[in-house]
Amino acid sequence: MRIDSMLLRGCSTGVSGAGVNIPHAVSVAMCLSMRLTDYTDYSLRVLLYLAVRSEGLATIQDISDAYGISKNHLMKVVQRLAELGWVETVRGRNGGLRLFEHSSELTVGEVVRAAESDFALVSCFSGGDTNGAHRECVIQSQCRLKSILEAAREAFFRELDSYTIRDIAEPASPLMSLLGLKPSATIVPIVPVASAVSTGT
Repeated sequence: MRIDSMLLRGCSTGVSGAGVNIPHAVSVAMCLSMRLTDYTDYSLRVLLYLAVRSEGLATIQDISDAYGISKNHLMKVVQRLAELGWVETVRGRNGGLRLFEHSSELTVGEVVRAAESDFALVSCFSGGDTNGAHRECVIQSQCRLKSILEAAREAFFRELDSYTIRDIAEPASPLMSLLGLKPSATIVPIVPVASAVSTGT
């Protein structure tokens, strides 16, 4: 996927905010440390697959085979995407999945926010440590690190929000090939040949 390079490019210029400038190396390290869960990764992959497969219905098995991902994991992801109104599920023997038309305009950032549950880079963001216990940091009143990390997080989402599902589904042809999808047949309209008109002599 193009998301890794997208994030690196977004972090490549460093981050400015809260009266500080974060150098390139530091901002890249911060972005890479914000590792997304498999659940979020699979959510993006499902939406991408359905965006590339613009016609017909796909099944969870189709997506599982295309990516080599567990069908059980994908079932939970698809259920949530349907609840959010992003994916339409069609029941029945010939049922399957398809992307709602408006879902192609979803930004990557919107999907990530919906799929992830915690964006606290350090415990003081949430007011507790990894065990949920509240701990007052002794340097909190003078600490500039929190504002720096907040600026980096904002830059992270700013980059994600600049791309839609439609954007990452292009160019479609090589993605279709990699996902084992066949391009839709192009229908060439039949134009009737005008009959010759005799003018006589």
